Amino acid sequence: MLRPGLCSVTFRGLDVPSVVGHAAAAGLECIEWAGDAHVPPGDESAARQARELTVQAGLSVASYGSYLRFEGPDQEVRAEGEAVLASARALSAPRIRVWAGRRGSAEVPAADRARIAGRIREFADRAAASGIEVGLEFHGRTLTDEIGSTLRLLEEIDRPTVRSYWQPHQDMPAPEALQTLRRILPHASSIHVFSWWPANRRRPLSERAELWREAFMILAAQGDDRDALLEFVPEDDPDLLRREADTLRSLITAGEESAR
Repeated sequence: MLRPGLCSVTFRGLDVPSVVGHAAAAGLECIEWAGDAHVPPGDESAARQARELTVQAGLSVASYGSYLRFEGPDQEVRAEGEAVLASARALSAPRIRVWAGRRGSAEVPAADRARIAGRIREFADRAAASGIEVGLEFHGRTLTDEIGSTLRLLEEIDRPTVRSYWQPHQDMPAPEALQTLRRILPHASSIHVFSWWPANRRRPLSERAELWREAFMILAAQGDDRDALLEFVPEDDPDLLRREADTLRSLITAGEESAR
């Protein structure tokens, strides 16, 4: 089952009640709460409020979208990780999204790569003790900037509770993006859904319908439950969310029907 939801970072400037209200009105089912906007690391009160309002609206917490990157002095990285875990626990998030560094894979020396992998492994062990999974942001300028590096990193971390998000890499043509999905599929958790072209220009989801219909067909054929989270809408306009959510649901349905 592909569950349609929203990344709260889509509406960074709105408060938590407004984000919940827009998601519920659009008929979405879950929210990934952003650590840089609505649920700051270590602010357990904000996390509890977000969780309570989400549940009261009949929605679920999909995940905690942190910006933990595992770079810097050991003590700082561990303290930041503890703050992220505290918020995720208060949010009752089943998953924490993290980032594999701040540099592209080709720029990172082997020793630095090993350090980042080790830090993610250690963080994942602490998260697992609270029943929380870890998901790597699939993104440029990190160790997940290309599919080969992403798969190697998952092997290097070597933890079943660490998986990878998936989204089309920026400016990547649809056939190449779909090939990355096929390769990451056994390790894929949540999906970030948006229509950017070219670069980060936000377009209606319908303008990349062919890409997303096939992506959802691939995901449906594989059969695992996943969240398909809308991330960004044209002009960051909350009034467009209902239209984009309708498109998302129709594309999920089309993909599921094609997979049968």
